Amino acid sequence: MSDKVKNLEPVKSEFKQEIGVFGGVSIIGGIMVGSGIFYLGSYVLMRTGMSLGLALLCWVVGGIVSLLGGLCFAELGASRPVAGGMVVYLNEAYHPIVGFLFGFVSWLLSGAGSIAAIAVALPTALRTFFDLSDSVIKLIAIVLIVALTAYNYFGVKKASILQNVSMVAKLIPIGIIMFGALMFGKQTPDLSLLPQDGSVVSFGSIIGMIAFATVATLWAYEGWTNLNTVAEEMKNPKRNLPLSLVVAIGSILVLYTLFNYSIYRVLPHNEIVTMINDGNYYLGTEVAKRIFGNVGGTIVLVGMIISMFGSLNGMILAFPRTYYAMSKEGHFFKSFGKLHPTYKVPSSALIAQCIIAVILVLSRNLDQLTSMVVFTGMLFNVLVVGAVLIYRKKYPTLERPYKIFAYPATVIITILIFAGLMINTFIEDPVTALIGFVVPAIGCFVYYYFDKQLKKDSKGI
Repeated sequence: MSDKVKNLEPVKSEFKQEIGVFGGVSIIGGIMVGSGIFYLGSYVLMRTGMSLGLALLCWVVGGIVSLLGGLCFAELGASRPVAGGMVVYLNEAYHPIVGFLFGFVSWLLSGAGSIAAIAVALPTALRTFFDLSDSVIKLIAIVLIVALTAYNYFGVKKASILQNVSMVAKLIPIGIIMFGALMFGKQTPDLSLLPQDGSVVSFGSIIGMIAFATVATLWAYEGWTNLNTVAEEMKNPKRNLPLSLVVAIGSILVLYTLFNYSIYRVLPHNEIVTMINDGNYYLGTEVAKRIFGNVGGTIVLVGMIISMFGSLNGMILAFPRTYYAMSKEGHFFKSFGKLHPTYKVPSSALIAQCIIAVILVLSRNLDQLTSMVVFTGMLFNVLVVGAVLIYRKKYPTLERPYKIFAYPATVIITILIFAGLMINTFIEDPVTALIGFVVPAIGCFVYYYFDKQLKKDSKGI
């Protein structure tokens, strides 16, 4: 065995291994299935010229892209089941600065920003029934973040149990709406793959539409990368991590596609267009009301709240493990690399995440922050998928309990798809894409500061 591979061999973990297959599925599903399933279908339709067929195709494509990426992550996670996930893979495949930049962007923008956005979205959904001011909504959001941070402080087992319960609970109202619509819907939707807004388009422009709309679906699929972050806390991760990824992403692909199709079975196309043009993007709510009356709106509200609560808990659970890995590597705050002596969680990283998320809740630019998350996320996803190729060449004798099928074609195709989506996003929304590079650029200076300190410490200065 080469020295390089010996350095990758697992050492005795400080974490407790308490997450099983269902727990892994619940963590991914809990983060992925948030509020997006209820309103993102409208954005997908707008980007496909109100074509029901193209919109459904985009949901399938988004799921396949996520599944391909998940399979690449499965190979890396099964061979390197360590806390930190993407940070570790990027460090070892490229250079420590690459892994640091991912973690830094998550810490300052995408991770804490996602937590803040979901925490604000949850009480905002209650405005249907209660008159809540903006200040009250922000207060509730802060309480949610602080309370769930405190709950996660007491160990991954408790956090995982809550995630399991919320995962099951959120699927019940979604399932009721979906199966009710499929059973009682009377519409026969036109699923032709052409825009229905009257525009005349070429084949090339349709491909562009599909790419841009698929990016919107990736908002709903976002979250599948987070299981690798807690790999060191999984029981038998070499088997359970790949299995959890495949089961979770595959199931959610089917769920999202059927859910959107069920909407088309109830609402006529012209009414969907009218609702969206009037700014009413919650098509699922309207479907529930038509099938179950006013109680349907309550069912959707409950489903949304449970979905967002589970997503919020899953993110608060998973993200601090990334900052832990950054600290262990030596280029971040030392306190983030220490586990609580009793509960074995990265307590300092957890608390710091809470503080940043609360600050972002109090800011007025959450929408803009969230828009940058997907583009930056795709950038690092491309690099991690590419890390599969580098690991195979750099560490050929490393044990790989799971190997992605049809290698290397599958990996290359996945890279090209993500790269194509990024280029399309850059063309369609250049401002957001450019701003998405600003935080990583700042991160470079922060990295070199910590690198300078690390070199001083190593020399005993």
